[in-house]
Amino acid sequence: MIALVAALLLLGIVLGAVVQLPVSVSVVAASVIGCWLLVFAVRERGRAHRD
Repeated sequence: MIALVAALLLLGIVLGAVVQLPVSVSVVAASVIGCWLLVFAVRERGRAHRD
């Protein structure tokens, strides 16, 4: 339960910060994070198949 509260708190802080940024900066940041997550998922999937 504590982890859920902490996650919601962090989400609120991040969303509050995004509101203050211009839309173009937010879109670029979201694209970078999305690409990083995609690379991470592909690497983990490859690692799981090798084991």
